[in-house]
Amino acid sequence: MSSERTVGSVSARVAVANVILLGFVLLSAFGTIYSTHACRGLYASLQVLEHSQWYLQEDYGRLLLEQSTQGSHYRVEKVARGELDMVAPEPSRFKVVSK
Repeated sequence: MSSERTVGSVSARVAVANVILLGFVLLSAFGTIYSTHACRGLYASLQVLEHSQWYLQEDYGRLLLEQSTQGSHYRVEKVARGELDMVAPEPSRFKVVSK
């Protein structure tokens, strides 16, 4: 009877160990599924942010081009003469100021 009890005890321990190991396997599987889902979500967010970065970089390039166009010496002088009726002073009106 002692050997039957030992065999039954060992069998019960093996069954408990199998259930515990099955639980760990299931937890590992669900963890893998969750991390894969989270990775896909983060990758989708990354793609949206990269698209936004591309758009902003393109817009920044256009703004730099517009700034260089608006700030060119020729354009500033043209606006000053045409829209603001400004003229360069005559050389006789220049005064040199010393310290």
